[in-house]
Amino acid sequence: MASQREIRRRIGAVKNIKQITRAMQFVAASKLKRAQDATLASRPYSAKLDEILADLAAVLSGEEHPLLARRDGGRRLLVLITTDRGLAGALNTNTIRFAAREITEHPGDLAVVTVGRKGRDAMRRARVPLEAHFGGFGDRPQFADVLPLARLITDDYLGGTRDQIDLVYSHFVSTLTQRPTLTPILPIVPADDTDGIPGGQFLFEPNAATVLEMLLPRYVATRVYQAVLEGKASEESSRMVAMKNATENAEELIEDLTLSYNKVRQGNITREMIEIASGARAR
Repeated sequence: MASQREIRRRIGAVKNIKQITRAMQFVAASKLKRAQDATLASRPYSAKLDEILADLAAVLSGEEHPLLARRDGGRRLLVLITTDRGLAGALNTNTIRFAAREITEHPGDLAVVTVGRKGRDAMRRARVPLEAHFGGFGDRPQFADVLPLARLITDDYLGGTRDQIDLVYSHFVSTLTQRPTLTPILPIVPADDTDGIPGGQFLFEPNAATVLEMLLPRYVATRVYQAVLEGKASEESSRMVAMKNATENAEELIEDLTLSYNKVRQGNITREMIEIASGARAR
């Protein structure tokens, strides 16, 4: 059995860890509010833009803009969004496993663009071809931050390098739930309910090509930006819950070690008393 000094040392180490995890929990909680507000605030804009572009894709074709064109080739690009830092529970593991399953179930000419160090390292270990890597966009991602990534995606599709581009990220559902999600981004898929959209409903000024030339790149950037926001909110919520669980586990471990310390202390006192009594009898 461990000595009193060793148990005291363990208790001190666990208390230090508890202080760190509690501080990280509070920091993540403060960041979560900001990330959650940003995610929820951008969802209506992103959803409406999706609806508009899907309606346009239902009545237009690739002749108006190549980003609307569907191709039969199997060259695919996955944009995998993870975090740069760990200590976020099972968030990165679940997202990476989801992406790995998608890659395994749909083999072919595939490459990956990673956002976040965790995804990059996992893809390198799995020897999945990496086309590019982007570091995390910080605690407060801005729309301008994702423009280089959106431009890369758009250029790949326009240049014919890729025939299908999908986003893989963690969708923020609630503080306790983050769901790995795959979202097709290119080509633009028409909405399911397009029966009531007549071909001549939309009037383009000056013309359809000019409108789409301005709108479609922004659509791609908006989809990427929304995925980054979802991933950031998921990261902070997962980290807050993970650090809360770690703090509670540390408290339980301290209680167990304290109980063990008291047992050892009581055993030492009892042994000393027996030795004193034995010595008195011997006299």
